[in-house]
Amino acid sequence: MKVTIRRTGNDLSAYVAKKDLEEPIVEVENEGLWGGFVVLRNGWRLLLPDLPQDTQLPVTVEAKKVVNDAAQRKTP
Repeated sequence: MKVTIRRTGNDLSAYVAKKDLEEPIVEVENEGLWGGFVVLRNGWRLLLPDLPQDTQLPVTVEAKKVVNDAAQRKTP
């Protein structure tokens, strides 16, 4: 899905146009942001592409929404 990452003050946020959703990024896997997971305030976990550390924000990227493995498991 297309996601726009931007800086809002000292924080980062992600905007998903298809869902008309903007949420703060509350957790990042990699200090440099790119090539790892970010977690949005609503609980969504997105895998961001591997981009250069000096990529200018705002930027629109193709991100993958990852569903928590535990949530996918069903108990019999």
